[in-house]
Amino acid sequence: MLAAAADIVLVLPFFNQSESGNLGWIGESIAEHTRETLDSEGLLVLSREDRLEACRRLGIRPEARLTRASIIKVGQALDAATVVYGYFDVTAANADTHASLRITTRILDLKHTKPGPEFASSGPLEDLASLEMHLAWQALQVIAPRSARPESEFRRDRPLVRVDAIENYVRGLLAASPEQQHRFFTQAARIDNRFSQPCFQLGRMAWRQKEYAQAAGWLERVTRTDSHYLEAAFLLGLCRYNTGEFAKAQESFQIVAAAAPLNEVFNNLGAAESRLNLTAALENFKKALEGDDADPDYQFNLGYALWKRGDFAAAAERFRAVLDRQPEDSEAVTWLGRCLKREGPRSADPRSLGRERLKPNFEMTAYRQLKAELTKP
Repeated sequence: MLAAAADIVLVLPFFNQSESGNLGWIGESIAEHTRETLDSEGLLVLSREDRLEACRRLGIRPEARLTRASIIKVGQALDAATVVYGYFDVTAANADTHASLRITTRILDLKHTKPGPEFASSGPLEDLASLEMHLAWQALQVIAPRSARPESEFRRDRPLVRVDAIENYVRGLLAASPEQQHRFFTQAARIDNRFSQPCFQLGRMAWRQKEYAQAAGWLERVTRTDSHYLEAAFLLGLCRYNTGEFAKAQESFQIVAAAAPLNEVFNNLGAAESRLNLTAALENFKKALEGDDADPDYQFNLGYALWKRGDFAAAAERFRAVLDRQPEDSEAVTWLGRCLKREGPRSADPRSLGRERLKPNFEMTAYRQLKAELTKP
């Protein structure tokens, strides 16, 4: 086994060795598919954003062809134990044949600064998705052989996406403006409706614009084999909450909580259950607070849930805890006053309803790193 359980993997764009200079998207696609696949199989893989930031700090152009020394430098800057990289070559099509693609993958063991195995795959360019999948499976066999499944099983739940959809998606990742990104991602999703990754990107973009119904429509299309599935479910829960679909929001957060018992997930699950007047809300708010009792929002939500139940003394203790951390929190002052006056919810007062505080950030990467460290042999 090349990498241990908690080791971090870095995947770099594959270098273009063909004569055409307009094929950089292929190298980015190979890297992104490999990164996506290894991540979805449970490995700790650095995000594309992390890699770009490291190159920026080191003064390395993202599209530059790196020397072995530069590859090691980037990997070490990101604390990676393993680097996956390589190159590709495209033979131009003619009247009798389709364009042909050959991809060579290399794996570098940074712990011992020695190269690992090298393997290649070739075929028609239109079979890019199949070639990428085979190479990703081979990389998984090298990096984590104990968890690697037979290739037939590995491929079973991963549809082969059309090459023009892949090109549009990758050009969206490389685009300079949000408008260009949106156009490319939308085109990718329309070309192949089985393609999950552009749906996540479009859903996240709509969420950031507070277009909750539109975001939910995209996020619902993210599949379970997508490495962004849990984040998509988390954002979907937030979208459903903001559109008043509290039962569906509860369902989304329950899916996430079962796989990633994070404080923010328990908090948001409790908020959805609180809006449904379910007793489970109190328990989930307590779980969030147990995970981080310094967070004033967790203190407030538990206090609010206790106040709704008429447990004024316990609720007042939580609102005091909020004010210890945020003395300027006027809402906590108001609810503390109501607790001291023993004033419960008023059915005719809409200001007493829906005061739960949500957490918009999903810290899945930090959770997985901690979990991997705890389970490391």
